[in-house]
Amino acid sequence: MSEYPTTLDAQAAAWRAEFPGLYRMLGKHPLIYFDSANTAQKPLCVLSAVQGYLRDYAANVSRAVHTLSEEATAAYEATRDEAAALLNASDRREIVLTRGTTEGLNVVAHGLGQSVLRSGDRILVSTMEHHANLVPWQMVAERTGALVVPIAVTEGGELDLDDLRAQLAQGARVLALTHASNVLGTVNPVALACEWARSAGAISVIDGSQAVPHLPVDVQQLGCDFYAFTGHKLFAPTGTGVLFGRQERLSALPPMMGGGEMITSVSFSGTRYADPPQRFEAGTPNIAGHIGLAAAMRWWRSLDMHAVVQHESELLAAVLTGLRAVPGLRVLGHVGTGARVPVCAFTVQGAHPHDLALLMDQFGVALRSGQHCAHPLLQRFGLSATLRVSLALYNTRAEVAAFLQALDKSLRILRA
Repeated sequence: MSEYPTTLDAQAAAWRAEFPGLYRMLGKHPLIYFDSANTAQKPLCVLSAVQGYLRDYAANVSRAVHTLSEEATAAYEATRDEAAALLNASDRREIVLTRGTTEGLNVVAHGLGQSVLRSGDRILVSTMEHHANLVPWQMVAERTGALVVPIAVTEGGELDLDDLRAQLAQGARVLALTHASNVLGTVNPVALACEWARSAGAISVIDGSQAVPHLPVDVQQLGCDFYAFTGHKLFAPTGTGVLFGRQERLSALPPMMGGGEMITSVSFSGTRYADPPQRFEAGTPNIAGHIGLAAAMRWWRSLDMHAVVQHESELLAAVLTGLRAVPGLRVLGHVGTGARVPVCAFTVQGAHPHDLALLMDQFGVALRSGQHCAHPLLQRFGLSATLRVSLALYNTRAEVAAFLQALDKSLRILRA
């Protein structure tokens, strides 16, 4: 590992100071929060934005002309503008505000199931997908007779590009692919995959949940048709998210839900749906949460992304170096040369992940144990559960050292 620049120490301390939740004690141990891929901590600007709405102008959006409603609507719609800027969308109308990645992907799967997919159509889904980008396609396949076809993952935790190319050559209507794996940390070559999908006549649907909190994302450069991410992994409240869809793709989709604000007119003789994005935003939204998401995206876009990526890469390298020195420990993937987000999953011979996670918690270390909503991926590696370390810009080298010490102590306890 390269020598860690002292400038990053100071920068990381400044980032960390924005997150008051990191400064609590768990018993006699300071919190070491290594579970950001599950949900991230929240910065002061997000807490302030949410509190400000609830305290000063709590009102519904797009439904009244009084001052509070106008203020709430402006703040809520700013989320759409921030998301368009974050993803470099060509138009704010390509941004649908959702409850999270899961809702966004279900909107796409449901809409394509209603309008495009027919019996025998092939839906290509990588083996490393989170269930949110697999189960909706299985549900659509049950209704339409389409086929869900897995794309292989290599032993090193990379997308098998030869298999992807071969499956596209056999024909496909949809390619569903994660930008970055929530288990392996693998960053997939999304631009290349979308180019291949487009040449094969397939619609590309990308899960960006684990990529957006760690990397700059440009949907125009990626060339994808749809891109979804969730707010709570990007330092925002839960129940928030974004679905990007190219205008021509969104315009061709029927809505998944019906109700208020997704229509232009309603009568007993029929209903006319609104144009995107309102067509997909039925009902009263999570206004406070999305105002918090706008604050999170605004703060995130203000950062030096090069410094963020460098800092997180250094931390991940330190974690991997320490883990590989532990006897009987197996890290999934991470043997290729491709890009990674700061996520890694591992097992230790003779130690169940849940038992180890509980012991680590006694030392103040928060880890995720289990199958990480990625059952097919763990089955591919012959495992029923793993422990997962997932980092963010607010983590430090000192925390990595304390984590490795806690792991050693926990294993000694288990083995005794």
